[in-house]
Amino acid sequence: MLKLAIKSLANRKTSALLTVIAIAVSVALLLAVERVKEQVQANFANTVSGTDLIVGPRSGDVQLLLASVFHIGALNNSMSWRSYEELSQNRQVKWSVPISLGDSVSGMPVVATTVGYFQHFKYANQQSLQLLEGDWFKRTEQAVLGADAAEKLGYAVGDQLIIAHGTGGISFSEHSGHPIDIVGILKRTGTPVDQSVYVDLETLEGIHGGESEHEAHDEHHDEHADHHHPTDAISAALVGLKSRQMALFMQRDINTAAGEPLTALMPGQTLQQLWKTLRVFEQALNGISAIVVVIGLLGMLTILLASLRERSREMAVLRAVGAGPGTLFTLLVTEAVLLTIVATASGLTLLYILQISLSGIIQQQTGLLFALQWPTVADWWRMLFVVIAGFLMSLVPAWRAYRQSLADGLTVKV
Repeated sequence: MLKLAIKSLANRKTSALLTVIAIAVSVALLLAVERVKEQVQANFANTVSGTDLIVGPRSGDVQLLLASVFHIGALNNSMSWRSYEELSQNRQVKWSVPISLGDSVSGMPVVATTVGYFQHFKYANQQSLQLLEGDWFKRTEQAVLGADAAEKLGYAVGDQLIIAHGTGGISFSEHSGHPIDIVGILKRTGTPVDQSVYVDLETLEGIHGGESEHEAHDEHHDEHADHHHPTDAISAALVGLKSRQMALFMQRDINTAAGEPLTALMPGQTLQQLWKTLRVFEQALNGISAIVVVIGLLGMLTILLASLRERSREMAVLRAVGAGPGTLFTLLVTEAVLLTIVATASGLTLLYILQISLSGIIQQQTGLLFALQWPTVADWWRMLFVVIAGFLMSLVPAWRAYRQSLADGLTVKV
């Protein structure tokens, strides 16, 4: 029966190929929605590790997290340096790192911070940032580049760059009077760190019109550096606590403290809020993908039904040589299931081809690393759903072939 089904499909290879392509594309879309969701969540979860709290100006938790860690969007307010100093001196705080955002180099975000950032910032599973070449910045007007930033901008250690005010590729003014020496390039991390340009806090203070002639600190500007900005303000602070169990209490104290209104968030908790917010969109995408799969399967059903009239003589000949109605029923079901299985496998293959060919572009544009992986349990269930749906669709033309009489196919219609 399988050989007969294969020969029958080969005899109608054009319609069979179109059916396979339609279902394969819809299966690839169905699997891609889940794959993108998983990979984005994994990338976001891997971006910051070991940071107990992120503190910044009063804003939404998700907005503060996206701006300070993922460099998506912007913060409308700033946090005073005095508040940062008070925070860093809290007895529960083990370490703190200030960051200042708002500038860029050809669209790559500039993160002004201290060398403490390179010591304390962790990603993935508590992995530390490492240099590919060069050294950390040790004084003002020096920069360390992420791997993608160096590659996209075409810079190497020893080159100079010009910082511009503004982010997201919109540069309002270039600070051409302050060329910055590139002293180091970071190893690739697969996080937004790769897309960033890191400078000392005092570098931005000098660029933006502050006192530019600061003497270099022997301690390499630790996280308790002096004033760095004309407004004495930073964008946010990354905080590590002596005891992680105190994070919830610290968060509540900071959010309700009198004085400057600040927002404190726990990265993991805020990411969960983000996924809950996006769940409606995820469900909508899954619904659209399922509809596309159903449309592909309906296309297969239409082709099978249309071909029944053309194949009536073929069916009658099979009946004449001894094939019973059950044989014809099984033949058509086998053809449809075979088409669906081939199309589903093709859809999975198409997904991997797209992932391999587009992963570099996606990483360069978004900083997200889409790693290849075997199909998950959810993927297998989705593919099984498609095959079962194909089988159920095939019952309609198979039943019509079963009911078709021998005379219908052998009678010459005028």
